Amino acid sequence: MASRKALSLLLVVVAGLCLICGNVQALGVASDPCTTDNDCGQGLYCFSCDGASPVCAIDSATPVSSFSQNYSLPFNKYAWVTTHNAYAIVGETSILGVTIVSQKNQEDSITSQLNKGVRGLMLDIYELNGDIWLCHSVYRQCYDFTAFRPLNTTLIEIEAFLTANPTEVITIFFEDYVNTTNALTTALTATGLSKYMFPLAKMPTDGSDWPTVSSMITSNERLLVFTSNRNKQAGEGIAYQWNYVLENQYGTVALTCDRRGESALLTDKTKTLFLQNYFPTNPNRTTACLDNSDNLSKALNVCSSATGNRWANFLAVDYYQVSVHNQPKAA
Repeated sequence: MASRKALSLLLVVVAGLCLICGNVQALGVASDPCTTDNDCGQGLYCFSCDGASPVCAIDSATPVSSFSQNYSLPFNKYAWVTTHNAYAIVGETSILGVTIVSQKNQEDSITSQLNKGVRGLMLDIYELNGDIWLCHSVYRQCYDFTAFRPLNTTLIEIEAFLTANPTEVITIFFEDYVNTTNALTTALTATGLSKYMFPLAKMPTDGSDWPTVSSMITSNERLLVFTSNRNKQAGEGIAYQWNYVLENQYGTVALTCDRRGESALLTDKTKTLFLQNYFPTNPNRTTACLDNSDNLSKALNVCSSATGNRWANFLAVDYYQVSVHNQPKAA
C-alpha cells in the first residue's frame, strides 16, 4: 500500500486536475463570474463548463499540498499528471501544408503543459517521409493528414524544460511504431535528451521501490523513457513499458478498471508503477470538464481497489486544463 504521504500527494494531483472549482476560496483563488480572460487575475482564465456561467479558473495543473515539497520518497510513491496524446493539440497547423483531420486531445503546447505541472507525456510515433513523426494513424499507418509534427521538435521542447528546471522529472510513454533500427535512439541523442535518461540498470523488476526522486535529481537522471516496442529494450536500451508499468484499459471513463491487454495483471506486485487511463475513445472538450471532476476521483478509488490498494503514479487524461467541482449554481 502506498504511504500516507504518497496517498496525500496523489489526492493533491487530483486536486490539481480539478482546475475549475466553484468552491476554491480555501485555496485563495477567486472563482468570480467573468466574460473574458481579462476579467480574471494572474494565473486564471475565463472558462465555462457545459454551458454553465463562466468563472475565473486556475490555469495550471500544478499540485497544491499542505506538505512542504520534498523529493525524499521513492519515485513510485508519487503521482504525476499525464497528458494523453500530449502532441495532438487543438489549432495545430501542419508544416506539410495539409489540414490535420486527426482527433485533438489537448489545447496547449508541450512547453506550456510542462510549465503548468504536467510530468507525464504520452506520444504516438510513426515513420513518415523518412523521419519520425508524432501522428495518429489509420490502420496503424501515418499519413500527411494525420501527422502533427516531427518528433524532434517536441523532444527539443522537453530538453529545454529539463535544462531550465534542474529539479524536475519527466516521463515519456512512446506508443512506438518506428521500425528503423536506432532511429528513436538517434532522435533522443540528437536533441540532447539522452544525457538525462534514467538507466535501465536502475529500474526495478522485482517489486522493490524505485530510487528516490532526490537521487534522480542529484545524478541528473531525470527523464524516464518507455516504449511499447519490446525489441528496443534489448536493441537500444529503451525500457519496454510493460516490464515495469501496469496499465488499465484505455478509451473509457466508466467506473471500471480492467487491465490493458499488453499489461500484466493489475495485482502483479513485481511492477511498482501504475498508469491509470481516464479518457474516452473520442475526445470531447465539452464533456472533459465533467469527466475530469467527481467521477475522476471515483475512478481513482475503483482502480486503487483493482490494483490491490495501490494508487496511480501516472494519471492520463484528455484536456487536462478543464474540470469543474461544485460549479456555481444560478440563484
